[in-house]
Amino acid sequence: MPDGLRPRRPASLLAQLVPLFAVLLAFAVGALMLLALGVNPWGALKALLQGAFGDLNAIADTIVKAIPLLFVGLGICISFRGGVLNIGGEGQLVVGALAATAVALAGTGLPGWMLVTVSLLAGALAGAAWGGIAGFLKAYLNVNEILSTIMLNYIAVYGMNYLLRGPMMDPIQVKLGFFIPQTARLPRAADLPRLVPTRLHLGALLAVAVAVLVYIFLWRTTVGFRIRTVGMSRRAALAAGIEVKRYMVLGLLLAGLLAGLGGAVEVLGVHHRMFTDGTAFGFTGGAGFNGIVAALFGRLHPLGTIPSSFLFGALLTGANKMQRVMQVPAALIVALNGLIVLFVVGSEVIRRRRLRRLEKLSAEGKG
Repeated sequence: MPDGLRPRRPASLLAQLVPLFAVLLAFAVGALMLLALGVNPWGALKALLQGAFGDLNAIADTIVKAIPLLFVGLGICISFRGGVLNIGGEGQLVVGALAATAVALAGTGLPGWMLVTVSLLAGALAGAAWGGIAGFLKAYLNVNEILSTIMLNYIAVYGMNYLLRGPMMDPIQVKLGFFIPQTARLPRAADLPRLVPTRLHLGALLAVAVAVLVYIFLWRTTVGFRIRTVGMSRRAALAAGIEVKRYMVLGLLLAGLLAGLGGAVEVLGVHHRMFTDGTAFGFTGGAGFNGIVAALFGRLHPLGTIPSSFLFGALLTGANKMQRVMQVPAALIVALNGLIVLFVVGSEVIRRRRLRRLEKLSAEGKG
């Protein structure tokens, strides 16, 4: 049963420290992997921390890297708590960014605030439509949502490749004969404002504000309660008169909306154009999958996903520095992410089994 649906209990210190223990254990295993590669673990850790927090620019880059993870992770909090698994963050990020790019390029005559607002809205709606497709297939045709969202990722990537090598390719590049698969640079009016003289932009504040809104939505509204009830037990939800299919669709639709908004924020705040290397990773940096990791580490809580996104943003940013300084593959961070998830999920399973055993013993004692 998801934690948000359980009766409130005094949280033990051990339960609250589970994520920290998972990180420490993952780093310990990562250190053994570095030793196996002949690399000094302390030197690698120092390089990673310097790359993530060494100066103002490094901290800004860490936060910027965390922004799309947070948007995707917030959508994961909604869909997973609604009992549907959204693995389509990569595709939803891409279609959101494509929609925002198309609107920004077409709206050059609009005032800056209006152009940014309309572009962000277009990205969010495109992502919602992409997630809603998987939700409809799951609810009304019983198509496995893991399969459908992964397939929709591929469709989004191939659609992006077609558009950026054809209709949306930068016309100047075409005239010069370069044929680089990217769009024209977006109008300056569409750029998200910078918060400090670094790459940090307004999207960071927007992401945190959205996290608070998602928390209020899930735990302080009737619709959010129904989504969580469906995730807890569809049979109980049906018995309570909740239209389960509608809320399954809504869960994936909202997850797609937030991921699409994240893609729009990424293109307006960081890249200022769409581009492709033939894969989603070239644009998203794997945020669609790392956002799932961040949400799981945050225990599927919107507010918990904020620091967890920052943590994984730091790991991804520091990995580049570590790779340059220590000559180790940045893919080691991918393995580290997986270890953290493995240990967090494993610890949570053990904790819940222990609680059930204690409840059973308590019930037997009262009997």
